[in-house]
Amino acid sequence: MRIAILQRDVEYRQQIERVLTQCGHACLPFGDGLALAKALAASTVDMLVLDWQGSRLSGAELLRTLRAVNGSQIPVLFASEEASDDSVVRAFSVGADDYVSLPVCPSVLRARVNALLRRAYPDRYETMTIDAAPYHFDMRRQLATVNGQAVLLSGTQYRLATLFFSNIGRVLSRDHIYAMVWGRELHTLTRTIDSHVSRLRLLLDIEQPNGFRLQPVYKSGYRLLRLQDDPLAALDAQDEAYGHEHAAGGALAVA
Repeated sequence: MRIAILQRDVEYRQQIERVLTQCGHACLPFGDGLALAKALAASTVDMLVLDWQGSRLSGAELLRTLRAVNGSQIPVLFASEEASDDSVVRAFSVGADDYVSLPVCPSVLRARVNALLRRAYPDRYETMTIDAAPYHFDMRRQLATVNGQAVLLSGTQYRLATLFFSNIGRVLSRDHIYAMVWGRELHTLTRTIDSHVSRLRLLLDIEQPNGFRLQPVYKSGYRLLRLQDDPLAALDAQDEAYGHEHAAGGALAVA
C-alpha cells in the first residue's frame, strides 16, 4: 500500500516510515502539511498517517479539508505527541479513523495500520483471489484468466492488472501506479506507464463486451471502470465502439 506520513518531528517521522516500510508499504514522508496537501492534489495514496500539529498546515486542518472537498474515504490514522482526550475527540470529529500517541510500540503501530487497511480494502487482505467477472486473478499462483481462458502476463503486467482490479472505480495517479508496480518514485516524465496500460488493454481485452473500461484521467493517471456501475461510461464505450465500426465500414466501402 502507498501511505503518506505527515510528522513534524524528524525522528518520529523516520521511525514511522521505517516500521511501515518493513511491512512492505511504500511511504511518502512529509514534515510540512502544506507540502503534503499539494502532493495529494496531484497524487493518490491508500492511507494517511498524520500529526495533530504541523508546520503551515496541521494534520487536523488537512483532513478537514480533504473530507469536505472530495469526501475522500481513505483511512486516516493520527500519530501524535498530543495525547489529551480533547485532541483525540477533535481528531475523530474531523474524520480520523484511529489515533495513537507517540512514542508508540512498532508492533502496535503495525497492528493499527493493518487493521485500518483491512477494513478499507478487504479484497486485498481477506482473499488470495480477485474476482471481477469475467476476470479472475489467483494471487498465490499469479494466474490471470478471462472468461476462463488463461492469459500469460509478465510480472509487471500482472502487478499492474491486479492494482487496477483491486481499485475498480478509483482514480490512481501516475506516481501511485509507478510506485506500486515498479517499486520506486516517478521523478521524470515517461511513457512507460502508458505503453504498459495499452498493452494490458489488449492482453486482457478490457473493452465494453467484457464490462470494463480502462480510461486515462486528465492530468492524473488512470481509472478502471465497471460499466454497469457507470451508465455514462457505458454509453461512451458504446459510442466509441460504434465510431470504430462506422469508420471501418466506411473504409471498406471506399475500398
